[in-house]
Amino acid sequence: MSQLSGCSEFRRHLQLNRRGFLKAGALGFSGLGIGLADVLRAEAASGEGRKENSVIILWMRGGPPHQDMWDPKPNAPVEYRGEFGTMSTNVSGIQLSDMLPMCAAVQDKWSIVRSLHHHDAGHSAADQLCFTGYNSGPAPDENIHPSCGAIVARQLQHLTPDLPAYVMIPRMVPGTDAAYLGAGCRPFETLNDPASGGPFTVPNFALADGISLDRFGDRKSLLGGFDRLRREVDQSGFMGAMDDFQRQAWQILSTDRARKAFDLDAEPKELRERYGFQPAWNPVESTRCGAPAWSQRILLARRLVEAGVRLVTVDLRWWDTHVLGFESLRLGFLPRFDRAYSALMEDLSQRGLLDKTMVVAWGEFGRTPMVNNQAGRDHYPNVFSAALAGGGIKGGRVVGESDAKAAFPKANPKTPQDVLATIYRHLGVDPTVAYLNRAGRPIPVLPSGNPIDELF
Repeated sequence: MSQLSGCSEFRRHLQLNRRGFLKAGALGFSGLGIGLADVLRAEAASGEGRKENSVIILWMRGGPPHQDMWDPKPNAPVEYRGEFGTMSTNVSGIQLSDMLPMCAAVQDKWSIVRSLHHHDAGHSAADQLCFTGYNSGPAPDENIHPSCGAIVARQLQHLTPDLPAYVMIPRMVPGTDAAYLGAGCRPFETLNDPASGGPFTVPNFALADGISLDRFGDRKSLLGGFDRLRREVDQSGFMGAMDDFQRQAWQILSTDRARKAFDLDAEPKELRERYGFQPAWNPVESTRCGAPAWSQRILLARRLVEAGVRLVTVDLRWWDTHVLGFESLRLGFLPRFDRAYSALMEDLSQRGLLDKTMVVAWGEFGRTPMVNNQAGRDHYPNVFSAALAGGGIKGGRVVGESDAKAAFPKANPKTPQDVLATIYRHLGVDPTVAYLNRAGRPIPVLPSGNPIDELF
């Protein structure tokens, strides 16, 4: 359950009058503040000096088809090859699906791992593997281990105290929760979807009933209001004592730096269109074609890492192309991904952000080598691909190889834990640290995995 939805339950239960508080609800902010405060308090003694690197995870939930994107097999039988052709990129020797011409034109800025594999063909269980490095529990939608973003919040939040370290656009998906690290390490969720085509606002920063932030400038009055609120909910254990760390956490929610980072409307129209923004977007048609308008989500992620957010996960669902998969890919998924991903590569590069911003585009698994009888492909974890760029990764490289039918790793197999280890090293996260789970047992950040050095 997200901070805001959980806090809504408290509001309904206590029947609090929210007039004069933020639209998202005073409990929404105070709940997030308390969680961040826990992080700030726990990390206050940690040393400074880690590089301000960031990561964008483009989460292609459902399973992007590696054969139809990043690992085409032009010499395989048609029932494996599929309906798309193959094209050369601007890097000699690397070929992509001919549905990705814009990505092919900037192949020198990004690389491919073609030998990822794991053992679980369930969506949520595989989500857990890719976000945490651990197998799922009995309820795969619920984290029993913290996500990589929650680990980042736990270890790095204190380095940028006026911004959330971990953001989800627009909201959490399976695998992205904080588990035993607690609510303070959950992601900040944008909730309002920038893909809608209208003016984008983050509910957490919008004020109700004409109240301006200037009205909240009196810190004594503000904290007094939280004290009254705290007394009403302390009996539930939801809110602890208001102290310096909680006041510091509040700054994340009230500073110009945070509000400006989320101000997507500050981007010029031309750039938004380069990412693929379409003012007359038809949400019904978008759903039919199988892919939402992702462009503005990805552009917002760039704004956030530019401001200093450490890890942003962007939900690019729903690549579950069992039926009429090639039609969905042709009409929706691939043209939109091609435009938005290539725009992100160019945008980060032109702004000088690619060196410190790692971009990982992947899903929880790939798709079956053989096309099914409904012109689609099914779940397949035995081999799949990921696109990685930035953060010191050399563009124009291919790591690993699948066999002739894209069915199994042929050379240099890699795991989701290797991808997570690569992310952690870039961010300066220590994967050997152990945190106590709910049973009091120390659990390391990663159970296995090594950074993928061949990318660097």
